[in-house]
Amino acid sequence: MASSVCIIMGSKSDMPVAEKAIKVLSELKVPFTVTVASAHRTPDRVKGIVKDSDADVFIAIAGLSAALPGVVSALTRRPVIGVPVSGKVNLDAVLSIVQMPPGVPVAAVGLDRGDNAAILAAEILALHDKALAERLRDLRRRWIEMVEEHAIEVEAMSRGGD
Repeated sequence: MASSVCIIMGSKSDMPVAEKAIKVLSELKVPFTVTVASAHRTPDRVKGIVKDSDADVFIAIAGLSAALPGVVSALTRRPVIGVPVSGKVNLDAVLSIVQMPPGVPVAAVGLDRGDNAAILAAEILALHDKALAERLRDLRRRWIEMVEEHAIEVEAMSRGGD
């Protein structure tokens, strides 16, 4: 079976962040599942999802106190990537993910960066998947080409359209 990613959102309102991850994982042809479970309101659901999942990597998306990534990490020995969701007090979500105690590691990406979480998950999986590693190289090449094209456009505008 192909390596996979399990995306867990703390709330359905986190879907715009999850959609960024879904887009990248789909483009890279990485199998994934997406669900909702709250570390505070449905801890038994979180535990069941983690214990029953055959995913190789978890992406946990949460805002406010953002306990979900830490709880997922406490329940598994597989990699967990935490995505803090922006809100009224962004620092709370960031610190809740990056300030984990010893023995409960959570990788963290920037606020709302579901896309970076998906790339990191794919990079982890690509350590043992040469085809995925090549798809990641292709994705990075496309980003380089896009930046180079943008540079040409901007430089042309700065010269007055020569």
